[in-house]
Amino acid sequence: MFVRLVRFHAHGGPEVLQVEEAPTPEPGAGQVLLRAEAIGVNFADTKIRAGADGIFARPLPGSPTGDVVGSVVAMGPDVSGFAVGDRVAALVAEGAYADFVAVDAAWAVPVPAGLDAASATALPMLAPVALRVLRMGRLAAGETVLVQSAAGGIGHLAVQLAKLLGAKAVGVVGSATKADFVRSLGADDVVTTEGEWPTGVDVVVDAVGGQTLLRGLDSLAPFGRAVMYGAASGEIPTVPGRSLFGLKSLAGFGVMPWRQARPEQARAEVAELTQLIVEGKLRVAKHAEFPLPEAAKAHQVLEDRTNLGRVLLVP
Repeated sequence: MFVRLVRFHAHGGPEVLQVEEAPTPEPGAGQVLLRAEAIGVNFADTKIRAGADGIFARPLPGSPTGDVVGSVVAMGPDVSGFAVGDRVAALVAEGAYADFVAVDAAWAVPVPAGLDAASATALPMLAPVALRVLRMGRLAAGETVLVQSAAGGIGHLAVQLAKLLGAKAVGVVGSATKADFVRSLGADDVVTTEGEWPTGVDVVVDAVGGQTLLRGLDSLAPFGRAVMYGAASGEIPTVPGRSLFGLKSLAGFGVMPWRQARPEQARAEVAELTQLIVEGKLRVAKHAEFPLPEAAKAHQVLEDRTNLGRVLLVP
C-alpha cells in the first residue's frame, strides 16, 4: 500500500515541496503507526527546506519534521500502554507530512477525548518548550519576562504560561495585528521588533538569535537570565563576555536533550500542560490549516511571519 508523503529533492522556496507516493511505514520495535489527523507545521522546517547552514543543515532528499496527531492503526513489538484506535500526538523527526507516520511510543502523548486537533499538536513539543524555557529561566511570580516572537507557535503559549506563573509578560512582535493578538492572550505590554524594548527585565526567552538575542541580553536587569531555544534568524551570535558581566546569565535549551536528561520530569510537564489545555487555562490558537498537498502554502505563511499561533496540515 502506498501513501502520500511530502518531500524535497532540492533546497529552495516553498515550491520545492512535492507530494510523492511512498510505502506505508512499518512500525518498528517500540513504535506505533498513526493515521494522521493533523500535522503541526514548525518554522524551523522552512529553514531546513531552504538549505540554511548550521543547526538547520540536513542532507537531501529531505522530508519535514512536525507535530502529528492521529489514531493508532498498528503497533510494533515491545509497545505497552497503547491500543489500536487510541488518539495520540507525537513529534516526528522526519517524514511528518504524510498520511501515516511511525512514532516512538515512549514519547507519544495520549490525547484527551474531545480535544481539538490544533491543541493536541501542541502537546509533544510546543507547549513543553514554552513551559520549560520559562522554568529554565527560573521565572518567579512578580518578575518580568520578555518573550521574543510572542505571536508564534511557542511564543503565544509562553505569554500565557508566564501569566499563569504569576509573572508580567512583555511580548515582542513584528506588526500591529500581532500586537493585538498577543494582548488578547493577557500580555501586560507589547513592543515591536524595531521599537524600544524595556530594560530591567528578569528573564528573556529567545528563539531568534542573532542581534535579537544580544538586544535581549542588554534588556536584562542584574541577575537577569536569558534562555535561547532556537535561531530563526539563522545566526547563533558570538556573545561578548561584557554582555554577561552585569550579573547576567545565558542558557540554551533543546527539547531532545531535555527528554534525555530528565525523562520523568519531561513527561510530568507534558501531563501538567495537557491538564491546563483541557481546563481552558492555556489556549492554543489555530491560525490556518491547509490540505496536505498544499504544504507549500503553509510554509509561505510561516516565512511571511503572518501567523498568529499554529499552522496545520490536514491529510
